[in-house]
Amino acid sequence: MNYRDAFDYWMTDSFFDEKTKLELSMLTDEKEIEDRFYQDLKFGTGGVRGLIGAGTNRINLYTIRKITCGLANYLQAEFGEQAKRQGVAIAFDSRLNSSAFAKEAALVLCATGIKVFLFDRLMPTPVLSFTVKHLGCIAGIVITASHNPKDYNGYKVYDNKGCQLVPRYTDRITRYVDAVTDLTKISVANYEQAMAEGMLKIIGTEVLDAFIDEVLMQTCFDDADAKAALKIVYTPLHGTGNLPVRSVLERDGFTGVSVVKAQEFPDSSFSTVSSPNPEDRSALELGIEQAIAGGDDIVLGTDPDCDRVGVAVRSGEGFTLLTGNQIGALLVHFVLSQRKHALNEKSTLVKTIVTDELGAKIAQSYGLNIVDTLTGFKYIGDQITLYEQTGEKEFFIGYEESYGFLVGMHARDKDAIVASMLICEMAAYYKTQGKTLLNVLSDIYEHYGYYFNAIDSFEFNGKVGVEEMQSMMTTLRNKGTTLITGIIEIRDYSTGIDGLPKSNVLKYILNDGSWIAIRPSGTEPKIKVYYSVYQPDAYSAQKRLEMIQTTIRKEIKNECEIAIN
Repeated sequence: MNYRDAFDYWMTDSFFDEKTKLELSMLTDEKEIEDRFYQDLKFGTGGVRGLIGAGTNRINLYTIRKITCGLANYLQAEFGEQAKRQGVAIAFDSRLNSSAFAKEAALVLCATGIKVFLFDRLMPTPVLSFTVKHLGCIAGIVITASHNPKDYNGYKVYDNKGCQLVPRYTDRITRYVDAVTDLTKISVANYEQAMAEGMLKIIGTEVLDAFIDEVLMQTCFDDADAKAALKIVYTPLHGTGNLPVRSVLERDGFTGVSVVKAQEFPDSSFSTVSSPNPEDRSALELGIEQAIAGGDDIVLGTDPDCDRVGVAVRSGEGFTLLTGNQIGALLVHFVLSQRKHALNEKSTLVKTIVTDELGAKIAQSYGLNIVDTLTGFKYIGDQITLYEQTGEKEFFIGYEESYGFLVGMHARDKDAIVASMLICEMAAYYKTQGKTLLNVLSDIYEHYGYYFNAIDSFEFNGKVGVEEMQSMMTTLRNKGTTLITGIIEIRDYSTGIDGLPKSNVLKYILNDGSWIAIRPSGTEPKIKVYYSVYQPDAYSAQKRLEMIQTTIRKEIKNECEIAIN
């Protein structure tokens, strides 16, 4: 069907509910209709993610059924009775319809004979990653759109190790999902019957308790007085982090934690922020105001599914928001200094190709191996599984610039809970030396050089936007070294280099050690540009960053009219 045929089918067939038809009947913009129906949702770096609403290119009960039916068919084709016996774990966050989507996915799986373990309350993504291994499941699902705005939701799939699926698996699952062409033939089990037959099992707090025990095993600093002296403001940004983060901090000895009351409880509209993204200072503004008034040391904010954490640090009368690269470098510096005795020749730091080199440089000074992966924490998790299987390396720490960090083997995804604990520990540790995290970061820069970074996002909307993004990447490839002066190497990951899967990423290496990376987002209609500059002093680094960023913005804006975030 073309998009109009698909729209008419959803509007007129008796299979679709009246609420769906009413929503579609109110559409008057042809471009909107086209965007809702010109394609089915696709797997990206974060699984399936899209706007909530009616249509084949939207997240709704019908597309959840289609995706889940395809996943069930894949699991049974690949694993047979083992899939039915081990089952699938499912978690969900605080977003609109997350609970309903999780339940619908569970009942579709149960109808195919696959057992399901479903959480009875909203739960962080890293807990789902842990749960898959903890319960011995064949796979996992979490309903979330991470840090996206309120109008989005999504569907992440995990393997039996608790690692989000990489393309060699998602490509195969996509074929099974695409083969589900008749929504009316998808069976959905009855909830009460599935419960009575033992096909659907509800998970209470026991798995979360086991997860928290594992997180606390990663503690690096045990000075109770220092921990009690640190004053922390925490905000879960209306998401899943409230109970687990506060529980871990309390059990680790941090008694000076206050929560942002207006953002404490789940709220699918995220009413106090424009976007629940801890990368954006605006999302932490209420926490910063509270910290200024209360004389606190740091502000922590976790995103709705609690896999990312942002940090603001007191700086005079105000607060400075750290970047993901800066937090990663600080964590590497702190954790390695505290655990030098645990290092060996196999110890490895894993980061993404769009993460800057400061953390890697610190890790190399401790003798660690450095491994780069494609963008997306699933690739870091996949490396952990590889090391576990081969024994050639040992995972020690992993992170990405987009505020995702992992220390420990309890999860195969980024974990804002363990990261929050370690961030507070290092803030307490350095406070005993009269230093803030900003002071420590300055010390690191002085020793290793100044690595400054930034990100631009260029938005492309609708079907035309997808075509424009593809055209833009082609244009950039054709420009080659003329994009900006000083390019000494262009790394085109679409050709498959360094043993990595092919990916639509261009990375430009400059003659002073700086670089620029450009890629379409796998989860949003955006092209992202990552800037990393290296200079011997702060002034030169800032000026170099501003010059490169201005040049690239002009080049891309010249090609088409698009918005910059």
